Amino acid sequence: MTEHSNPFLEPSPLPYRLPLFALIRPEHYREAIETGMREQRRAIEAIATDAAAPTFENTVVALERAGEVLRRVLPVFENASSADSDAAIDALEVEFAPLLSAHRDAIRLDPRLYARLSELQDARDELGLDAESAELLDRYHRTATLAGAALSEPQRLELTTMNTRLSELTTAFQQHLLADGNDLALHLTDPDDLAGLDDGRRSAAREAAMARGLDGWLITLVLPTGQPALASLERDAVRDRLLAASRSRGCRGGVHDTRSTLLEIVRIRARRAALLGFDNHAAAVTVDETAGTPEAVAELLDRLVPAATANAQREAHALAEQAVTEERRPIEASDWAVLSEAVRRERYAVDLDEMRPYLEFDRVLTRGVFRAAELLYGLKILERTDLVGYHPETRVFEVFEQDGTPVGLYLLDLYTRDSKRGGAWMSSLVEQSTLEGTLPVVVNNMNVARPAAGEPTLLTLDETETLFHEFGHALHGLLSHVVHPSMSGTNVYRDFVELPSQVNELWVLRPEVLGEYAVHHETGERMPQQLVDRLLASRTFNEGFSTTEYLAAAVLDQAWHRLSPAEADAVTDVADFERRALAAAGLDDPLVPPRYSSTYFAHVFAGGYDAGYYSYIWSEVPGADIMAWFEAHGGATRENGARYREEILAPGGSRDPRESIRRLLGREPDIAALLERRGLA
Repeated sequence: MTEHSNPFLEPSPLPYRLPLFALIRPEHYREAIETGMREQRRAIEAIATDAAAPTFENTVVALERAGEVLRRVLPVFENASSADSDAAIDALEVEFAPLLSAHRDAIRLDPRLYARLSELQDARDELGLDAESAELLDRYHRTATLAGAALSEPQRLELTTMNTRLSELTTAFQQHLLADGNDLALHLTDPDDLAGLDDGRRSAAREAAMARGLDGWLITLVLPTGQPALASLERDAVRDRLLAASRSRGCRGGVHDTRSTLLEIVRIRARRAALLGFDNHAAAVTVDETAGTPEAVAELLDRLVPAATANAQREAHALAEQAVTEERRPIEASDWAVLSEAVRRERYAVDLDEMRPYLEFDRVLTRGVFRAAELLYGLKILERTDLVGYHPETRVFEVFEQDGTPVGLYLLDLYTRDSKRGGAWMSSLVEQSTLEGTLPVVVNNMNVARPAAGEPTLLTLDETETLFHEFGHALHGLLSHVVHPSMSGTNVYRDFVELPSQVNELWVLRPEVLGEYAVHHETGERMPQQLVDRLLASRTFNEGFSTTEYLAAAVLDQAWHRLSPAEADAVTDVADFERRALAAAGLDDPLVPPRYSSTYFAHVFAGGYDAGYYSYIWSEVPGADIMAWFEAHGGATRENGARYREEILAPGGSRDPRESIRRLLGREPDIAALLERRGLA
């Protein structure tokens, strides 16, 4: 391939079809997306007009094969827009979001395709399909039905208009949030304002300021309401400013205010649900999830709220006593984190900052995250410095089975930067598929502050858990073993997708893993066992707060998306709606704000978790039960890993996840494990 040819128009010659990042330029995205849409439309037209009677091969498999160029370019473009955006990428995203939405609708809503799929679905039992193929046929037909393929032509046109507008709005929400979050980073010039921050955090804040050409220090914002520095900063006024900046994202007026955008999103989603025959958007979403109905979601959330808020109130009482002891002001929301760490130190003799010297990133990655994967699955993971990622900071690793059989590539992009959206996530650049002959290429993104040159990257315990969590998603993609790309890896029900990532967090503190990676970066000494024991004893401390702030966000998501069209039209004040929704749920505690408030709730207004943020706690019910199963059966053993891999990871979306869970546990999951793990029992 020459330097001037488009690297997306032909399969990459690199190992595992890793995209040719060194050659990709913004104009390549435009050409490849336009070419890909044209090619896929031609392929779809051929399927829809095939004179032969529909068969699984000439309809479903043909649909799986259609869109080869788009499968190459879109994951790379979407990753660029999330992890390494610039003005050119932003402009392309704005331009192509509505075009791609209309393109997808033209396929899903094509009445000719739907007729062929319906004919196959009606004859499904006579087709002699294997289990994965039967599930794939069912998914294609169900997806088309729920998308509106059975509607009349005028209704389908109305639906396409709605979907196109939604794609524009969700893109705008994400771009406004990124810009406003960057603008609200806390700029400090008085060294005394940094009191409480350790050297590593000060160094990172200095690096962030220098990257923008500023004097002093810059504390950038992570996506949730609670900012990590709130647990350390000593000055009340500085913490107040930081929390205020976090909570004001998207709601302070100006060009990057997200309120009108989110209100229009809510209204269109409500109208679209009604057009599809549902009471509200939440009903339209959950009908195709394991939860089934918004009522089932509400039942779980309602069951957890009283115990979580009672715990949070007990914690608040302890923090108030701590504030008196330290002669501080009466407790405010910005004080919770710093006071809770003080109580943790006093009650459990645990200082989380004391752990950071033992959590040097490279060792956590190689001797922790990768070591757990070796113990469980026999994987060998080696860095490929000869392969180029999409950003100079992206690292590329090759994954092998124990016998040397290739598994796939794993890319890791650790550090925060202004071009990257907040949070942490996994995405797939190449899906595993025996039909396509492809092995997976997956990416983990995080937002860890970069230290000064020559200084080690020391993780917090929370960042360590996040790294294990995101690698759980990566394993779901890497260890997929399916025929069809639509079934690969994390292409599962949304309220199941978090289970493998949550289960992978188990290994953070398991002794067979922790003992390998928790080593002091200067002395080489292992983390003292007494510190580990104290940490384990304190694991449910502050879980009242953590669960309550999560439940508040989940309730907000459901509240927005259980509105009828008339109810959605009546909402004009975002803050007032949020207050009323939280009060109705018993979650209006000023000391425990939602993990995400509406104006910066990217998960549901830009990230695909609309009416689905509940899925974290929903999947944690079986996830906690599976963690207990691992612990009861000896932890990170190859026998346990092989069974978990076979039943949970390898099937991807090729079977109902509820069946996978039953096969592993030998029974239905029990909520008791979740209640115990979160200290709610």
